[in-house]
Amino acid sequence: MSPDAQPPPGAAAASEAAEVDEVAEVTEIAAGYAFQGPALDLGAVLWEGRCHPGAQVRIPLAMLNRHGLVAGATGTGKTKTLQLVAEQLAAQGVPVFLADVKGDVSGVSAPGEPGEKVAARAREVGQEWAPRGFTSEFYALGGIGTGIPVRATVTSFGPLLMAKVLQLNQTQEQSLGLIFHYADQKGLELVDLKDLRAVVTFLTSPEGKAELKTVGGLSTATAGVILRALTTFEAQGMGDFFGEPEFDTSEFLRVAGDGQGLVSVLELPAVQDKPALFSTFLMWLLADLYHDLPEVGDLDRPKLVFFFDEAHLLFSGASKAFLESITQTVRLIRSKGVGVFFVTQTPKDVPADVLAQLGNRVQHALRAFTPEDQKALKATVRTFPTSAYDLEETLTGMGTGEAVVTVLSEKGAPTPVAATRLRAPRSLMGPVRAADLEQAVRGSLLYSRYAEAVDRHSAYERLQEEAAKAAAAPAAEAPEAARGKGKGESGGGGSVVDQVVGSGMFKSLLRSVGTQLGREISRSVFGTARRRR
Repeated sequence: MSPDAQPPPGAAAASEAAEVDEVAEVTEIAAGYAFQGPALDLGAVLWEGRCHPGAQVRIPLAMLNRHGLVAGATGTGKTKTLQLVAEQLAAQGVPVFLADVKGDVSGVSAPGEPGEKVAARAREVGQEWAPRGFTSEFYALGGIGTGIPVRATVTSFGPLLMAKVLQLNQTQEQSLGLIFHYADQKGLELVDLKDLRAVVTFLTSPEGKAELKTVGGLSTATAGVILRALTTFEAQGMGDFFGEPEFDTSEFLRVAGDGQGLVSVLELPAVQDKPALFSTFLMWLLADLYHDLPEVGDLDRPKLVFFFDEAHLLFSGASKAFLESITQTVRLIRSKGVGVFFVTQTPKDVPADVLAQLGNRVQHALRAFTPEDQKALKATVRTFPTSAYDLEETLTGMGTGEAVVTVLSEKGAPTPVAATRLRAPRSLMGPVRAADLEQAVRGSLLYSRYAEAVDRHSAYERLQEEAAKAAAAPAAEAPEAARGKGKGESGGGGSVVDQVVGSGMFKSLLRSVGTQLGREISRSVFGTARRRR
């Protein structure tokens, strides 16, 4: 068409109407995010490829304990979204827990680096960007890697979580629960894996089987499977995660001296090849918080927001009892002021009963290269409210740092679905230097409290001592042992362990430990327990 040519009749009016419709859609979406109280700023609305900085997408601070989901394919920006939300929570005085699986979250403790890309993103989304670091603590499971060591006693870890890391089936899981129940009844605290193995060995002995009759039976075959699983588990270097001093999860609830929420980062790169272990340990941390925190109802801001990274690993291969415990813990922990965000690739990674409790959604781009991908894409679209967007097209066409968002409004109703270009984090988008991380860990006031493992004198050590005494018994006692055998008692042909656990000393040990620790341990919905500090 030449410069002088006129558009066909009605074309100009149609163009103007389309522009009005577009603005109306953006205005309607923006109105759904115009909250009155404190909120976190996520970014600006995207509509037909254009970013509208005047239309901001936000999450009310009071709704962060209604849980959430951050999902998307690898490389779409999930980690940066976590960082963006975490630093805003910290700035408003809310403590945050982050699991750093790949080792690139430690940068939250250091100011970000200015650059043209950051400046351009800030202009696009209407953000006033300035670099800032946030007060952080760094932890490491069992002290493997760089961080303050995080350990749990076997007693507090509980049978469901232990069965998950040992990869036991449902029958074996129930048998392990029986073993924990017996130990609890006797007040016999299981500090480390050696103690658990000693109790299993005792309960499969002749005297132990008689002890167990009061609470049920344990087959020798199942006990053998559990013992072999424990041996394999220890051989893989997993024993360091269990023991004392046990980590106090209330450390995650601290606020810095300036009122800023503390960012707790669990460094996992050294154990990222042990996904079943670290994902289950994350669940222990969450279950332990649930067990210890009082009911507080709905607060104007959460006590803690807990980001559960690589969430699909937690649910993979989980037993029915395990899944039911996760569901109940997530449902109930909200009233204790804790918000939980599951981070994974697609919503289908999270069981429906859990997904139904996640009120806030940040869905990054999905890929649809295979029939399975396409099926997952359609399933994801069905989990969103009715939207003006073609979500299948939107979710496959978004770039890095863009997401489809819907959250709960201040009244608890879902907000309009909003394709969003997310803000840039103010902290460093990448890991801090190894030397700086090491210095931060060593300089923490908590380091001296948890750094050195303590292997206190417990049931295992006492059994070892008795076994040594039995092995060193004078030969003069042999005739007496033979006479005992003639009366139907087990003789010297039995194993040293059988001799020990069948002795009066072991009975005395059980009685004395039970007297020291008191009555049966109470356990939470997840089977976890705490030794009161």
